[in-house]
Amino acid sequence: MPLSSRLARTPLSVLDLAPIKEGRTIAQTFQETLDLAQRAEAWGYKRYWLAEHHNLASVACSATSVLIGYVAAGTSTIRVGSGGIMLPNHAPLVIAEQFGTLESLYPGRIDLGLGRAPGTDFPTMRALRRDLRNGDNFPELLDELRELLATPKPNQVVRALPGAGLNIPIWLLGSSGFSAQLAGQLGLPFAFAGHFMPENTLPALEIYRRSFQPSEVLDRPYAMVGVPVLAADTDAEAEHLSTTEYINVLRLIRNKLAPLSPPVDSVEGLANAFEQAAIESKRAAAIVGSRETVQRKLEVFLEETQADELIITSNPYEHAARLRSYEIVAEIAKEAAKEAEPDHLVAAK
Repeated sequence: MPLSSRLARTPLSVLDLAPIKEGRTIAQTFQETLDLAQRAEAWGYKRYWLAEHHNLASVACSATSVLIGYVAAGTSTIRVGSGGIMLPNHAPLVIAEQFGTLESLYPGRIDLGLGRAPGTDFPTMRALRRDLRNGDNFPELLDELRELLATPKPNQVVRALPGAGLNIPIWLLGSSGFSAQLAGQLGLPFAFAGHFMPENTLPALEIYRRSFQPSEVLDRPYAMVGVPVLAADTDAEAEHLSTTEYINVLRLIRNKLAPLSPPVDSVEGLANAFEQAAIESKRAAAIVGSRETVQRKLEVFLEETQADELIITSNPYEHAARLRSYEIVAEIAKEAAKEAEPDHLVAAK
């Protein structure tokens, strides 16, 4: 498949961490999340996912199910879901009931993406979890959740009401090979955190596809890959806007997270050699640039990963710049789709 044709046929989705920004309130963060979701829906994005994190000064998506409901209520067609719920932080029955409620309110639009990491630091994990096996029991928790969401069996004592029998799509999320192999063995769709762990992207996708077993859910593998994209009208503008994320990653390395700060003229000298190498590793998959640069790099990324879907995260400081980034990517996809149309269909329009 030609590169432009692959880009034309690959669905695009949004991963939102509800970033908190310096000088802004959390209420404003949520308003910006809904605004982006509404515009993403209009621009043709397929899904809008929110990720569970806790005790992080830079993100406001800790009550993930509540925020999903807020976004779903303010939109009408885009799928809304979790990217993801960190299942070991919760009783499976609670998640089944929460997502059963969401699916009942917004039928056919809810996705349940599941991860096994804590989504936080160790002290906060202790506050969240009464079982501290670090997700080693994830397969058992997943089995329990899937059973609760399935059609109830005769004499089943505990049922998720609402939730049971609603056929809510379940995805497994991961940044290593563990969830990739489990998703493959269970025949479930798999979403890889390429934006967070780029060096593991290709190995994890290979594990998923190699281990895939057809199921009642899927007859072939379906892999969605996270990729950070910051598009702007020029390469120079995009690079300038990306300094916000550079500083955010540096703070993460130093374990000193804070709200996102405005872009700076230069990041030279902010990090030492070790930190600079770590930042470059974390941002290895980042696609930053003008429309032409982003299109070229997206095409290469799709060719390398053979992803069935891309889920894009973009976190510049200014909300307008964030909107513009997602709009440019949507325009790129639409132009690729137009170019891929047969000549007789183009002529008929």
